[in-house]
Amino acid sequence: MPLLNDQSFPSDWVQPDTVPRPVVTYGIMSDRLGKVELAFHRHEKSQFMLTLRGVLSCELEGGLWIVPPQSAIWIPSGVLHSVKFSGSIEGYNAFIDPAVCGDLPASCCTLSTTPLLRELLVRAAHLPLLYPEEGMAQRLVALLLDEMAIAAPGKLHLPMPSDERLRKLVDMIVADPGDRVTMDAWAARAGMSERTLARLISRHTGMSFGRWRQQLRIMLALQLLAKGMSIQQVADRLGYESAGSFVTMFRRMLGAPPGRYMAQQRT
Repeated sequence: MPLLNDQSFPSDWVQPDTVPRPVVTYGIMSDRLGKVELAFHRHEKSQFMLTLRGVLSCELEGGLWIVPPQSAIWIPSGVLHSVKFSGSIEGYNAFIDPAVCGDLPASCCTLSTTPLLRELLVRAAHLPLLYPEEGMAQRLVALLLDEMAIAAPGKLHLPMPSDERLRKLVDMIVADPGDRVTMDAWAARAGMSERTLARLISRHTGMSFGRWRQQLRIMLALQLLAKGMSIQQVADRLGYESAGSFVTMFRRMLGAPPGRYMAQQRT
């Protein structure tokens, strides 16, 4: 995983919390990354993570965020999180001292990015790790923070239950998202009654089971589309009767059909 500033190899990785700069940026690029999972961890610095190419998901205590290409996720200082990404990847990270995060969100969220914000982060990732705290480098970092602060929040968040039976159910749904069995059948597989499942999912996520499962399928759809699957293939994978019914659901949830939505993310 080549890193695009003066860090050339993974063995040269320097923990951003130890770097005496208010903003520390890294770029990661690989066409043969495979599947990588970073276990739960936290940073003293807040983290702004942008993906230009590839599939990225981030889980925090109580929530799952999917980050489609051209979008970013904001993780405040000290928040415990894990990261998964697969396939070819091009991504950029900015680790930011909480002392300069005053205009940035107080909680985790996905963020829509502008072309200017993306270019600023790419350029910052090419700065030396210990860049001069004056002149052009200082102005670049200041403008980067300003652009992050006005980035529009996204909606791709899924509350994740902490109950062990519900997590088992989540794993089963993710393993076979096209399984169209009833809620009663899903409850039985998780070792509980339908009524108990409804009560637990509402308590832990604030959603009905049907709404929560639909939101999960949307997030899985974005991952599959980002991998290059066709709309028909995604519809089949998620268990929809036709591509048309999948497109209708996608448009209702995200405001645009899949092809247009992914094109908007790219541009």
